[in-house]
Amino acid sequence: MACLLLGGRVLTRRADVKRVVATTRFYCSSMTSGKKRVNGVDLYYEQTGRGKHALLLLPGALGSTRTDFGPQLKSLNKERFTVVGWDPRGYGQSRPPDRDFPPDYFERDAKDAVDLMKVLGFGKFSLLGWSDGGITALVAAARNPNLINKMVVWGGNAFITEEDLQMYNAVRDVSKWSAKMRQPMEEMYGPDVFAKTWEAWVEGFSAFASRPEGNICMELLPLISCPTLIIHGEKDPMVPSIHPQYLLKHIKGSRLHLMPEGKHNLHLRFADEFNKLVEDFL
Repeated sequence: MACLLLGGRVLTRRADVKRVVATTRFYCSSMTSGKKRVNGVDLYYEQTGRGKHALLLLPGALGSTRTDFGPQLKSLNKERFTVVGWDPRGYGQSRPPDRDFPPDYFERDAKDAVDLMKVLGFGKFSLLGWSDGGITALVAAARNPNLINKMVVWGGNAFITEEDLQMYNAVRDVSKWSAKMRQPMEEMYGPDVFAKTWEAWVEGFSAFASRPEGNICMELLPLISCPTLIIHGEKDPMVPSIHPQYLLKHIKGSRLHLMPEGKHNLHLRFADEFNKLVEDFL
């Protein structure tokens, strides 16, 4: 099966892959970037805009600010927002260390994300989390209710099912992907590191299936108090509608917006629509 890893999931259409690769060129001349020492590691970030409302973009598994959020870094309103993208530890340009997936890795990523924003000088900020980054955002919002202004999540889930597990295992072996579909991540990590890290992600994420109800962060959802927008693409092949519906039910005061033609990468494929939706909500 021809696939592209994106945000901890796999995309199968060649047209989607071309759109994703194109987003790596979407940058603004006012972008600043660098690394900050946070919790013992050097975390890479990119920052643009000068608005009073700070936003943190949280990428998916093996993703980075450059692979996952080009249209947002380029086009979100620079007067209203200060937009920060980051590469979680072990991903993208936040290496070393090599990425690992202990049982608490979402908690670790959430702490890293919040502490990075503190180091950058932001006292309160909003979260935009995609896929695995959506799970990280849920954890961060639950653990830091006084710091999170608002939150937008899409393509994430609070638990995994047997159906989810079967899908992840079906794409575990990257050697079965076409060379064209492997290319973006192999360019970032190198073929061997990419294959090893993807395999480790499948193992780490699948481990949640052994917990009661496949729990990832179900118990944290009632602790989220910030206004929350859940976006779901009705044609998302990676995240069935049971997941956004569960989030809607268990996050107090949240709202759900459905995009009929949206797939897993809806913020890239329908960037203008997505960005306006986010700006209006924030």
